[in-house]
Amino acid sequence: MSSALTDLFRYPIVQAPMAGGASCPQLAATVSEAGGLGFLAAGYKTPEAMYEEIKQLRGQTARPFGVNLFMPQPLTADPAAVEVYREQLAGEAAWYDTPLGDPDAGSDDAYDAKLAILLDDPVPVVSFTFGCPARAVLDAFGKVGTRTVVTVTSPAEAQAAQWAGADALCVQGVEAGGHQGTHRDDPRADGTGAGLGLLSLLALVREVVQIPVIAAGGLMRGSQIAGVLAAGAVAAQLGTAFLVCPESGANTLHKRAMTDPVFGRTELTRAFSGRPARGLVNRFMREHGRYAPAAYPQVHHLTSGLRKAAAKAGDPQGMALWAGQGHRLARELPAARLVEVLAAELDAAREGLGVRWDRGAVS
Repeated sequence: MSSALTDLFRYPIVQAPMAGGASCPQLAATVSEAGGLGFLAAGYKTPEAMYEEIKQLRGQTARPFGVNLFMPQPLTADPAAVEVYREQLAGEAAWYDTPLGDPDAGSDDAYDAKLAILLDDPVPVVSFTFGCPARAVLDAFGKVGTRTVVTVTSPAEAQAAQWAGADALCVQGVEAGGHQGTHRDDPRADGTGAGLGLLSLLALVREVVQIPVIAAGGLMRGSQIAGVLAAGAVAAQLGTAFLVCPESGANTLHKRAMTDPVFGRTELTRAFSGRPARGLVNRFMREHGRYAPAAYPQVHHLTSGLRKAAAKAGDPQGMALWAGQGHRLARELPAARLVEVLAAELDAAREGLGVRWDRGAVS
């Protein structure tokens, strides 16, 4: 198998695994069929639901695809801080007429059961978020022909993933929508601090690892893809760009919010899950972001019912509207057409760079 991953796709375009419903089988299959690499998000799903989605996707394409897993989280949250946050959310529960969830509903996301399914019935690619698996796990996937990708947000995490035996890295800049894939969430930080921008992070990671890297974070145009390829990535991973496609399983309110001027900017917040995640600034984030503790997935479980109730009520001000910094560039195109447009923009950018830096043209 190619260590550069380039045999997995015609175009160096990876559709990000977006937990919560956006990365459904139809979207992933369409992207793969169009020449990119589609991904399913197994996070927050039962093992049975993950298996069923893989079955559905295989029924729609024979092209390579990936499945993303959330790593189990250490039990480091302060129960007292979680209880205080529960009390602060009491008004939300009354407003949406729904009970708050059980913060102790589980921290491993059925990781072992999902591993067992993916090793018994292998898929082309498995990626990991919120940590790095043990070498034994990565080696086991290698033996069944599955390539592994570990999400990293720092050079140290990149080195650890390479040492553990990952085939490739997904290098995630702070511009990315949704959760930051940090391997450890520092409870001393407020969750809104600046991390490393994608281009700087790519350069730093490329200095310390030799395995292929996929670039992620705020990418919306083919010209940006050209930029990260020039910086050493083998592909670009896009989430927000695909979230608004008709094939995406994201809530309609979420899709509309991407380009709604009411939601003008994004921020990192722990308000919805207890882990830093980038989303459109709305009422819930403004009112609760300052107080949310570093407690994932406890806060995620606590607010799950609230988010669902807000969506049911048609109220985007109470939803987790995950979005990258480039969200205003979202284009409501069918996924296959979006892949074609991005590929054309990439080609045009490559040609433009070739002309611009031609010595004869500037002498």
